[in-house]
Amino acid sequence: MNDLPAFVDVRDDTMREGLQIENREIPVEAKLRLLDALGETGLKTISIGSFASPKWTPQMACMDEIAQRFSPKPGIKYTAAVFNRQGFLRADKYYPKIDVRSRESVTHVEVGRVFAMRNYNRTPEQMMTSAESTVARAKESGVTSGAIAIGNPFGSNFEGDVTLKNAISVIETVMDKWHAQGLLVSACRIIDDMGAALPHTLAELLNAIQKRWPEITEYGLHLHNQRGTASICYYEALRMGVTHFDTSLGGLGGCPYCGNGRSAGHVPTEDFVYLCHELGIETGLDLDKLIEAAAIAEEVVGHPLWGHVSKAGPRPRGDSLYPRDLPFVETLEEASHFRNGPVVYEHQVKPWKADSALMTDGTK
Repeated sequence: MNDLPAFVDVRDDTMREGLQIENREIPVEAKLRLLDALGETGLKTISIGSFASPKWTPQMACMDEIAQRFSPKPGIKYTAAVFNRQGFLRADKYYPKIDVRSRESVTHVEVGRVFAMRNYNRTPEQMMTSAESTVARAKESGVTSGAIAIGNPFGSNFEGDVTLKNAISVIETVMDKWHAQGLLVSACRIIDDMGAALPHTLAELLNAIQKRWPEITEYGLHLHNQRGTASICYYEALRMGVTHFDTSLGGLGGCPYCGNGRSAGHVPTEDFVYLCHELGIETGLDLDKLIEAAAIAEEVVGHPLWGHVSKAGPRPRGDSLYPRDLPFVETLEEASHFRNGPVVYEHQVKPWKADSALMTDGTK
């Protein structure tokens, strides 16, 4: 796993993880506007939100209205997060407009105990028992392989560091449940709500899993970014051949259960797509449309987000190079000239005269 992939699947989760920790009073109209903007970016799958209990996630209390009112765009599969039978039945009312049926068989287990109980109201042992039921249903359905999701294998804000040995032990236990049913595991998703992952610890874990279980050929990452390391980890993962990455516009998101709130955002979709394109990796996504969607996301939530490319624009080349007599640019609003034009900086200082060395220099 040393070559960069030719294509990666970027899974934007703005509508679910992004909005679930924002102001519960955001109007449905604004959410529909954001969902529509996401549909213009080239995404092939979009989660419209979470059919969770309004008691615990009041930001998602409007899910039925959104499901009824949004206009699906051709070529996009719309889905939603469901966490129990009740949530599934609520979402499934809107099939095929919203598809929560086409879900791979996944066993999700948490490495840490405290977060498992805080976030899922279950112990790791209970999650492992649930995994057994998932595998049994997969066997009955006739599938030949499944997927595992490992939560927080790098450390916990409540329990401290997790050793590689401990993480592999948990993975081994859940892998054994698949193998006991005669099923292989073809995909592994690594989740880090704690912002504990570092490039070298991620590489160690990926290398250990790949060496131990070569049957796993697809890897996905869902890393929160409260300590600024998730983007670096994603680059390391690209170098190791990982092809599935969760992101959100502007890094929007967070986790109410990890202790970091909105600071536990995500890797900004537009930043990661820019990186991939600069590395020659295809994503199928329109970066300009993502930047516009990120701007809309800021308007919808009412505060600045954490993306960089949406503020400064992609690296200019060719016809998009800045004019050499560009005035001073100081504010974020002025920096938006790459998409809003010179009107945002026309009031600024422009000290270079027509006969200055800058303007008379004949070199490019």
